[in-house]
Amino acid sequence: MHRTQRRTIMASSRPPLDPQKQWVLVDTDTGLDDAHSLLYLLAQPDVEIVGITTIYGNTPVEDSARNVRTVLRLAEREDIPVHLGEYAPLEGEASIADFVHGVDGLGDRFERAELRVEDETAVDYIVRIANEHPGKVDLHPLGPLTNIAKALERDPELFLKYRSVVIMGGAGPYPAPGGATLTDANTANDRRAAEIVFGAANRGNVVMVGVNVTATAILDEHVYASLRAIDTAWAQFSAGVLDAYNDFYQYKWGRRISSAHDGLSTVILHRPEIVTGWIEGPVDFTPYGGSLATRVALTNDGLPLVWGTPDGAVTRAVTSFDAAQFRRRFVHALAYGTSRAPLDPAGRAAPAGWANGRPAGE
Repeated sequence: MHRTQRRTIMASSRPPLDPQKQWVLVDTDTGLDDAHSLLYLLAQPDVEIVGITTIYGNTPVEDSARNVRTVLRLAEREDIPVHLGEYAPLEGEASIADFVHGVDGLGDRFERAELRVEDETAVDYIVRIANEHPGKVDLHPLGPLTNIAKALERDPELFLKYRSVVIMGGAGPYPAPGGATLTDANTANDRRAAEIVFGAANRGNVVMVGVNVTATAILDEHVYASLRAIDTAWAQFSAGVLDAYNDFYQYKWGRRISSAHDGLSTVILHRPEIVTGWIEGPVDFTPYGGSLATRVALTNDGLPLVWGTPDGAVTRAVTSFDAAQFRRRFVHALAYGTSRAPLDPAGRAAPAGWANGRPAGE
């Protein structure tokens, strides 16, 4: 079951896309870290968001769309089209993470925008954009993969037409001996969709940014304090989102800090040079602890599994990244938004209260 909300169906008219920019189509279950990802992309002068499709997951799909509209209103980019996606997985019922993201998906603390969506469905839009602009658009799924799987069922060559497909989900290779098996909500929420997506034909352009790396992309207490010290609507919203996320994460580490799961994947989409390690191989799926372990079917050091490596499409999984460069770029975007306060030559942001490119006191 899903909650029905009043919504406006609309058809947008936008100027032609700027050929000098990176074109991105975001598929999102807009919760707290998704909102940060959207803010990051909206802050980049060299990025053009061609459209945003929504999915259930962190929150029901209509709340996801309303949350997108809230972020776009803040950024004064309400011209970007929003397309409503699937309400539930291909098999079974949707699992909604309101215990993390709040009932409304944004921590239940913001006045949200009106729900307005295009008359074209998310699946139709994902397929159409790939065929209208082959090789030019980056597809960026941040939630359960149901929309993407249904688009692939419509067009099995879909990934051959996108420039890249950078997915927040999965867990990289198998863990090192003694390491923990990691699972993620995005692939666990629709196993069948994940199987379709990671099994689809591609041209080496499908990237897994899994919880093996995103869990280490920490936004700590200094980040929150620095954002809160900046008296702009953009920085205050970013700080409020982080504060709401910390309400959940404080019980993991005993500190008000959190992992920028979607944020890391989005910075990698935009600045892949921050990646310092990769592993490539087919993906397999193992039920684990009531969830789903979605992993590249190789050991942590890149060797075949003892039972053999399955056949299938190859996925590139991130295994390490430049944490300092990620944090500088990401926090700069959350702090300054489209005001474009300059980065220094090392790419460091310097919000109020920072010294030498780092938060005061760090």
